[in-house]
Amino acid sequence: MFINFSNHPSDAWGEVQLNAAMEYGDVMDVPFPAVNPYADKEEIHKICDKYVTQIMNLNPSCVLCQGEFCVAYGVISALKKLGVKVVAACSERKSAERKVDDKIEKVSIFTFVQFREYE
Repeated sequence: MFINFSNHPSDAWGEVQLNAAMEYGDVMDVPFPAVNPYADKEEIHKICDKYVTQIMNLNPSCVLCQGEFCVAYGVISALKKLGVKVVAACSERKSAERKVDDKIEKVSIFTFVQFREYE
């Protein structure tokens, strides 16, 4: 099973990204939590423990982990210690600018390229 632990639901992914995830099995979303910026180290550890337990109960073959940096780092580290493959989504960003009245509007389009394993 491929666990999508991020704030980007898999039903909004493009075909290339979805097919890459499905190489690991069925895709299941586990929404990344909102993390209070005032949270202390103890609270961060509790959040990490909660989600590592939840993810491990799903018997993942691979986990996409992207979100608030301290929680992501804790979850990635713990999952790797448990022998789980953890990846990030790598995308190519293409930007374009256009003038709208007296303002410059910038549009970025992200195209999925691959999943890259955290090592």
